[in-house]
Amino acid sequence: MVSSETDRTNWLDSAIQDAGAAAYVAYGSSADANVRYLTRFRTTDPVVYVHKPGERGLIVVSQMEYERAVRESTAAVVTRADVGFLDCIRAGESRWRATAHVIADMAGGPLLAPSFFPFALARHLESFQPVILDEKGVVERMRAVKTPEEIQWIRGAQHVTEAAMDRGIALIRSSVPKDGLLYRNGAPLTSEAVRTEMHTTLLAHGYRGIDTIVSCGPDTALPHHQGRGPLLEDEPIVIDIFPQDERTGYHADMTRTVVKGEPSPAIREMYDAVRAAKEHAISMLRAGAHGADLHREVVEFFRDRGYESNMRGFTHSLGHGVGLEVHEDPSLGPEGGELCAGNVVTVEPGLYYPGIGGVRLEDMGVVTETGFDRFTQYEERLTV
Repeated sequence: MVSSETDRTNWLDSAIQDAGAAAYVAYGSSADANVRYLTRFRTTDPVVYVHKPGERGLIVVSQMEYERAVRESTAAVVTRADVGFLDCIRAGESRWRATAHVIADMAGGPLLAPSFFPFALARHLESFQPVILDEKGVVERMRAVKTPEEIQWIRGAQHVTEAAMDRGIALIRSSVPKDGLLYRNGAPLTSEAVRTEMHTTLLAHGYRGIDTIVSCGPDTALPHHQGRGPLLEDEPIVIDIFPQDERTGYHADMTRTVVKGEPSPAIREMYDAVRAAKEHAISMLRAGAHGADLHREVVEFFRDRGYESNMRGFTHSLGHGVGLEVHEDPSLGPEGGELCAGNVVTVEPGLYYPGIGGVRLEDMGVVTETGFDRFTQYEERLTV
């Protein structure tokens, strides 16, 4: 577990030194999870972040953002004017050229940059200093091991997620079947209506839902089909919600599958297999376990119950990390590596068959030295 800002600084210092660089550089708005992680500053405009070994990270912001950045960011703050950016612009340099110019002056040597660094900026930087791409993803690896504070933020997000899930399922539970459709207040209950009610619950708690899945019937055979139109009686309804805290930027992630009415024998059997597979995987989660091994265990578990894994059946990874991005390191998939204490991950086996439908259940928690501290406390019940 990353226990402090000092731990993060040491990881980044080591990566810079191992690469033979003078500094690490990042560029982007807080929509870039790495930039938000390194700066703890929320902004829609791009900032420059530079970190030199043994020094505090520094961000370059516009003059109008200076006071707010000083208050909010964990990095030191300077303005574009302070580092000569405006002088470069007045001298006729393009925005990318001027940005590269000031970064090179600040770094004073070769630069370590993320592999998704802006191409135009990298090209201009190379005329000043060598640019070394960080293909190992040091910041992504730092983000994968959560601090106690980050863990509490994600626990809080999960609590709100469960409130939103409860609201959505309550609508389905209170619906009335008629001619194969679900009705509420005299009108068909739709995926859109359930999604809106869930998002309203999230907004009331300071969270936002994006691309929430409320799929039904044949659409549930497509794992990420968002769902649209009236919900159906006796058919699986997959609800997958992964909201983000507006204040911290951290996510939760949770899936439940329900049926209003009588599920088919095939769906009931799939549900029992998915639930058992999830608990089997969770029983093996602990520091030192490998994501690929856990994924393989679930593939074999499903195979023993007669379900395949590839284009049908179990078609995706067992799980993934959750944090500033809803999908981040580590992976509980075929290429997943060793897990460590402080990894926050989902466990979400699913089965999907065209013509029958799909079932997915997803819990989230933190890996510990001895097991898995599950954040998800929401009930699992197929029929509602």
